[in-house]
Amino acid sequence: MIALGAEVIVSNFPGFDQTEELAQEEARKSGRPFISAFDDFDVMAGNGGTLAAEVVEDLPQATDFVCPIGGGGLGAGFSLYVKEKVPDARFIGCQHEASPAFSMSLEQGRAVTRLDCRETLAAGIEGGIGARTFEILRSRVDQVALVSDLEIRAAVQWMIEEHQYSIEPTAAVPLAACLNGRVGKLNGPAVVIVTGRNVSFNTIKKVLCS
Repeated sequence: MIALGAEVIVSNFPGFDQTEELAQEEARKSGRPFISAFDDFDVMAGNGGTLAAEVVEDLPQATDFVCPIGGGGLGAGFSLYVKEKVPDARFIGCQHEASPAFSMSLEQGRAVTRLDCRETLAAGIEGGIGARTFEILRSRVDQVALVSDLEIRAAVQWMIEEHQYSIEPTAAVPLAACLNGRVGKLNGPAVVIVTGRNVSFNTIKKVLCS
C-alpha cells in the first residue's frame, strides 16, 4: 500500500473495533469518506454476493454452505444470494467461541457491534458485527457453529498435511467447524468457504511449532 502511494496510519489498538473507531475519527478529521470493510451494501454485494453467484454457477447442485462470520459482509452478501437462488439452501455461519458477535446478536435481538478485544489467531473474525449485515444475516443463517483457537490451529495443520495448502487461520474457521462435526449432518453437496492465504511467517510458525 505504501509503495503505491497510500498514506498508512498504523493502529496501536490490538482489536478491530477500536481500530475502526480510530479510522472513523481520522476520516472525520480529514473530511474523507469512511468505507466500512463489511457494513456497506455495495461491499456485501461485491464480496459475498459475487462469490455466491460464481459458486452457484459452477456448482448448482450444492445445497449446504459453510461460511466464516466476522463483521458479516461476506456472509450477508453470500447468504442473501443463495437463499434467493438455491431451493432448500442451508447456510451455516462459523465464529470464534471467544468473539461470537453474531450468536450474541441473535440472543439479544440486536446487533452487537462492539466487543472487547480477544487474542486469537483468527483476527479476521474478531470483534463486533455490522448493524446492516446483522439485519440480513439474522433471517438467513440456519445454524451457528463456534470453534476454538486449538481447533482453528488443527484445521490449518490439516489443510497443509492433506492438501499442501497454506491458509490463514481465519480461513480455517469453517473448516474447523466441519472437522469437529459442529456443522451437523450435511443434507447434500456442500461448499466450505476458505477465504484466503494472507498468513504471516510468524503465524505459520505458531501453528506448526506449538
